[in-house]
Amino acid sequence: MARARMVVVAALSLAYPVLVYAAMGRFEPRWLSLLLFGLALLRALSTRQPLWWAAAAGAGLLAGLATVLNHALPLKLYPVLVNVVMLIVFATSLRFGPPLVERLARLQEQDLPDFAIAYTRRVTQVWCGFFVLNGGLALFTALYASDRVWMLYNGMLAYVMMGVLFAGEWLVRRRVKAAHAHG
Repeated sequence: MARARMVVVAALSLAYPVLVYAAMGRFEPRWLSLLLFGLALLRALSTRQPLWWAAAAGAGLLAGLATVLNHALPLKLYPVLVNVVMLIVFATSLRFGPPLVERLARLQEQDLPDFAIAYTRRVTQVWCGFFVLNGGLALFTALYASDRVWMLYNGMLAYVMMGVLFAGEWLVRRRVKAAHAHG
């Protein structure tokens, strides 16, 4: 049951920009704010992590603004909030260690060599840069672009960029491992 809830939350999170765009013009922003708050609350309930409760509070603030102002801008700022939360997660892991990517790597290989520890730190830094860039572009599209451009960027291009980063990192990791295996 918990796994099914996680899948539903992930699917809704990924589809959020498309759902909001499709509903704009059909429903007032104050009613769409229920989608935003519901999604954030589901995520917080499914993870039960303090950071996602803070994100749900932020989403609640955005939903409240959308309700009171009956304006779509707060709804369009949710991808910015998600990027800020992810940046905080990755950046605090760099500060207080171990870096998040190192933690994930240790799930597969408990004893990481020194070069791998340095590499995972660098990858965590790259992800921080990605969240700054992606969050900045999400903010730009929310403030200055049309609803369609906002939806295309936040509902498709941002995911393509993430996929390219994942694929690129996988290729680099293979080269780094190979260089150290023969080294």
